[in-house]
Amino acid sequence: MTEKSTTLQTIMVWDLPTRLFHWILVALMIAQWWTAEQSSTMDYHVWGGYAVLTLVLFRLIWGFIGSETVLFSNFVRGPGAALIYAKDLIRGETPHYLGHNPMGGWSIVALLTLLLIQAATGLFANDDIMVEGPLYVWVSKDTSDWLTRIHHWNFNLLLAMIAIHLSAVFFYLLVKRENLIHPMLSGRKHLSPERVDHPPRMVSPWLGLAMLIVAAVSVWLLVR
Repeated sequence: MTEKSTTLQTIMVWDLPTRLFHWILVALMIAQWWTAEQSSTMDYHVWGGYAVLTLVLFRLIWGFIGSETVLFSNFVRGPGAALIYAKDLIRGETPHYLGHNPMGGWSIVALLTLLLIQAATGLFANDDIMVEGPLYVWVSKDTSDWLTRIHHWNFNLLLAMIAIHLSAVFFYLLVKRENLIHPMLSGRKHLSPERVDHPPRMVSPWLGLAMLIVAAVSVWLLVR
């Protein structure tokens, strides 16, 4: 073992609720795309939409009371900070952040916004045949058709944003030699002491479970 490797510290940067949110959402997005393409699976698509909305609501709550690295106040910075970070990348520099960098933070905000729009419009959407969202009766047919079009258009924007997100992951992996996937699986990063001021504060996974239940109950009350 080299001297360099022995000096690395293992730091927990992503809590369990955040990692489960991320990977379950990945699976759900694949399932939602597939069920939308199959007319015989639209019932599953509707239930998948409920699950996506539950996860998004959970992440919004978690962004205010979760672990330090997942707090919106920790990674949502002004446009100027994102621009400076982009200029540093162009110059070949990579300023270090334990959690999301300024550009990554804005991509998270964009993804959550698009996911919320997608799930919310789906509640009012219809396919003019046999499937209607649970809140279809709350609006007129013209309004439902308009929201259905937004539901379809927004999904294309969501796919584009996911492609950008994946491109950034592979850019860091292949160009910057920084693996962003492994920490989202294990929760940990291996860093030299000079790159760590202090380990980020982690909160109990049980609090995450409680907030997931709150989000699930909220969605159930909305659509029942």
